[in-house]
Amino acid sequence: MPRTDRTAADATLHRERRGDGPALVLAHGFTQTHRIWGGLDADLAADHAVAAVDLPGHGASGGVAADLVTGAALLGAAGGAADYLGYSMGARFCLHLALARPDLVRRLVLVSGTAGIDDPGERTARRRSDEALAERLDPSDGSVPVDTVAEFVARWVANPMFGDVPAPGNAVEERCTNTAAGLASSLRLAGTGTQEPRWEELAGLSLPVLVVTGARDAKFTDLGRRLVASLGGPATHVVIPGTDHAPHLQRPGAVAAAVRAFLDGSAPG
Repeated sequence: MPRTDRTAADATLHRERRGDGPALVLAHGFTQTHRIWGGLDADLAADHAVAAVDLPGHGASGGVAADLVTGAALLGAAGGAADYLGYSMGARFCLHLALARPDLVRRLVLVSGTAGIDDPGERTARRRSDEALAERLDPSDGSVPVDTVAEFVARWVANPMFGDVPAPGNAVEERCTNTAAGLASSLRLAGTGTQEPRWEELAGLSLPVLVVTGARDAKFTDLGRRLVASLGGPATHVVIPGTDHAPHLQRPGAVAAAVRAFLDGSAPG
């Protein structure tokens, strides 16, 4: 059954702009849209020209099917030369863009991001897990889906890794505007298991990078430390107390303060 209404070759990603100042592009996480930033976008738009992008398979870009490499190129085309901030899935797209087009990415903020799963067996297991989730939304044999988008989203946001995100921050109603086909294509093409590990390439990335993780998210805080240690340019790691995998939705003010300090050059190196 068809899953897209546009091919990646002729696609563009939807974006919405607000604010004035230095250009800052925001790339959201899985099941989210350009509107789901917990107020971080509005805070940063006070002194930045913020472009919030709908990534492939999400929001108004729901008909765009793209892997991480192609999706990163589409993100760069939508955002142009700017500072880039990505959360989780969005962080992986931003990292791919920075590695491919460092001329476009002036500075990079990675919130709960990774450069990939090292172990081939673990990557295969993750791809299979994501494919199983995709099948529940958009079965490859054309059968009736097991999950509605609402059911899928409800289980997704209930994952303990996200902790106690306030209901407005989770924006479940907005997440449910995504389509089953779009979310399934994102899992199949740009899920974590599809990402070839990029750790060895990080030493060649000379641009400034801020890594943000939640203090209660031990896995990604460890990955954050590894990112900072692997990067070739100036890198800073900020750990947000009392937060989990989505620190920007739990404490958007604290994350905004860390991002602003990094972008204006006052963050410790």
